[in-house]
Amino acid sequence: MAEEFQALQSTGTSSLVPYSPSQNLVGCKWIFRIKRKHDGTIDRYKARLVAKRFHQQEGIDFKETFNPVAKPVTIRIILTLVVQFDWFLNQLNISNAFLHRTLKDEVFMQQPPGVY
Repeated sequence: MAEEFQALQSTGTSSLVPYSPSQNLVGCKWIFRIKRKHDGTIDRYKARLVAKRFHQQEGIDFKETFNPVAKPVTIRIILTLVVQFDWFLNQLNISNAFLHRTLKDEVFMQQPPGVY
């Protein structure tokens, strides 16, 4: 958890600010996963901080959403090309994913549980 929270702070993705009653706070929670090696032994423990988006209200907290995630059909096409052209395929594991564009509006999220 500390590593994930530190990454959010160091990249400028988030910062701690004093609470104002005029702000609508979005809740958050930690998602925990156990990453395993191919033989089933534990490789590492992973924590990811996610916003509870159901607290947001369209037109008040956000105007549009954008989620740049590869669709399954895109992955199948890439794998087909890899097999067809006998390309080398390697796994890429990204520890932190951040927005690549500036948000138009600020989003205020409650301080993550367990972070003081």
